[in-house]
Amino acid sequence: MSEIPDIDLEKTKNTIVDFIKAKVKQSHTDGIVVGLSGGIDSTLVAYLACEALGSDKVFAIVMPSTTTPTDDKLHGISIAQQLGIDYKEIGIDSILNEFLSMTQLEENELAIGNLKARIRMSIIYYYANAKNYLVSGTGNKSEILIGYFTKYGDGACDMEPIGDLYKGDVYRLSEYLGVPQEIIDKPPRAGLWNNQTDEEEIGMSYDLIDQILYLYTEKDMNNGEIQEKLDISLDDVDMIINKIIRSEHKSKVPESPQKTIL
Repeated sequence: MSEIPDIDLEKTKNTIVDFIKAKVKQSHTDGIVVGLSGGIDSTLVAYLACEALGSDKVFAIVMPSTTTPTDDKLHGISIAQQLGIDYKEIGIDSILNEFLSMTQLEENELAIGNLKARIRMSIIYYYANAKNYLVSGTGNKSEILIGYFTKYGDGACDMEPIGDLYKGDVYRLSEYLGVPQEIIDKPPRAGLWNNQTDEEEIGMSYDLIDQILYLYTEKDMNNGEIQEKLDISLDDVDMIINKIIRSEHKSKVPESPQKTIL
């Protein structure tokens, strides 16, 4: 049984919809751009954005690479079509390969994965600038807290509509809004390299990650108390808490030293 209380789905939906409307109005922009990966997070954001602004004020970009599972690309396109969103499909491999050929560095899987995320965000911001739109992030609370995103990549955005939803909340709200079951049932994956899945890369299920995060950030429990409460190994708790600590810099504005006044 989860330690996390259930959210009010209708009120949460309305809060997010009102948030999106307010951000667009305050910024004097005309809509939002979202990168549709075919996964549950970006799909949920697209649903909420369309409810907030109307499909004519939402622009989606599907940006596959050779490591993108085929059904992810097809799901991204399908969601855009189902919601009536204007969209563009842009393959990023030629951009990636040109960058790698110019740098002539020894290939590093993690660095290349992060580069893909940054290429995608550059494309998204280009369209946002050209259309006078804001960029919507698609990060959830679980990923943001443990730093499971690329700094200045998928972490770069003008708003995070689902940034206060744990991954489990994302699933429940997606079901409530009628997101296709085939997208809900897929294993979460970023597609930054072949055969990658989020839970395998992190080393733990999202259900357990969510509970550790909730007890640590909202109940102020220490590592030992969490270990006892959830009846899991202390190493597992330490792993997640250490991710929070090590990734804090990813969510902060770059710091500067203070000048000295004469």
